[in-house]
Amino acid sequence: MNTKTPKAIKGYWSNGRFVKPEEIALEEVGPPSKTQLKAEADEKQALGEALLTLRADLMAKLDLPEKLLDAIAEAKKITNFEGRRRQMQFIGKLMRPLDTEPIRAAIDEQANGSAQLTLALHLAEQWRDKLIASDDALSDWLTDHPATDSQQLRALIRQARKDAKPEKPGEAPRHGKSYREIFQLVRETLAQEDT
Repeated sequence: MNTKTPKAIKGYWSNGRFVKPEEIALEEVGPPSKTQLKAEADEKQALGEALLTLRADLMAKLDLPEKLLDAIAEAKKITNFEGRRRQMQFIGKLMRPLDTEPIRAAIDEQANGSAQLTLALHLAEQWRDKLIASDDALSDWLTDHPATDSQQLRALIRQARKDAKPEKPGEAPRHGKSYREIFQLVRETLAQEDT
């Protein structure tokens, strides 16, 4: 005979129905607590500090209010610790009404680089390696990119192949100036076609 009693469910009866604690938490949506407000203010102040190191081109994309831009410029000039701390608090205050997602994206782009730029560089490297390795790749490239100076590219490929041959057996292949120039030519051609 099983005499095990069922596990008690936490909660209480209210207005003829049983209410669980999770339901209470969902229903109690009120104003944010002081702790939540303080955490948000600190986070926005930290984002404001990160804006001080943001590149100008990324800063221009953000379309920040003029007052905030002036405060950031002023903060860059302040060397006194207490003055800078107060200016950062002011920047945090100016940032409170702003949407922080574009700011985070710009800071992330500066830290990690643009995914599109990385992809473009990898594509240029792949094309350079294909062009040096195979004559078929050259005809494919010229078919896809007819504006390329074919004589210049052929000369660079010949020189890169010549440079890649090791002088002594067992040495690693070396990459000379033409190897880098092929990369530059490919990268610039691909960049012009993307615009």
